[in-house]
Amino acid sequence: MLQMPFVSTSASEPFDEQVIEAEVLERELIDEGVFRNLLRRGGRQLAMPVVEGIELLLDYQTPAQVRLTMLAALTYFVLPADLIPDFLPVAGLSDDLAALTALLGLWSHHVTPEIRSRAQRRLNRWFPPSL
Repeated sequence: MLQMPFVSTSASEPFDEQVIEAEVLERELIDEGVFRNLLRRGGRQLAMPVVEGIELLLDYQTPAQVRLTMLAALTYFVLPADLIPDFLPVAGLSDDLAALTALLGLWSHHVTPEIRSRAQRRLNRWFPPSL
C-alpha cells in the first residue's frame, strides 16, 4: 500500500495532513490492442488539423497569396533560425506565436466543408476508424 499526503508538506511541518491510500499495480505486459487503439484515436485527433492544412494548400480555389503565406508561416515556425532567438525570455517565442497566429487565422477563414470532407476521407485512409 502506497500512502501519499493529500496536500504537499515541507520537511519542517509535522505530518498532520489527510492521507490517501492507493495500491500501485506493477505490470510488465501491455495489452497491445488497447495501446494500438489509444494511439489510433490520438493520432486521428492530432493529424486532423495537419491534413486539413494540406488539403487547403492543395485546393485550387485557395488564393495564391494565402498558400504562400501559409507556407512561409509553416517554414518560419519549423526552421531553427528566428528573428528573435527562442532562448530569450518572453520575446523569444513571440515571433513564433505571430507566425502561428497568422497561420491559424488564414486557415480558419479559408477552410471549407469540401476541404474538411476531403481531409476526413484522407484521414480515414491513413488511420482507419476503429471497428
